[in-house]
Amino acid sequence: MDVRSTLASLTYNQARPATQPTTGGGTPASASGGFASALGSFAETLRTGEETARAAMMGGADPHALVEALAASELAVETAVTLRDKVVEAYQEILRMPV
Repeated sequence: MDVRSTLASLTYNQARPATQPTTGGGTPASASGGFASALGSFAETLRTGEETARAAMMGGADPHALVEALAASELAVETAVTLRDKVVEAYQEILRMPV
């Protein structure tokens, strides 16, 4: 067995995971994981609001729970719209940069 080939394969095996995203703790993956969890939380908030509104129409939820669910949904949508506006604004700013 050649020592150089073993060293090369060892180095390759150590460097290879650095080019792939990690799911637990790495910066790129944790950033995308944070976005994915925020998106999941957003969808869960909207779904809960819809279920509470449906239950309130059928007489199964009290008005206080309906108001709380609608307020949480409104806050989630406003946050998503604000985030979208910031992303669009940043994209337009990049487009305006001289090349």
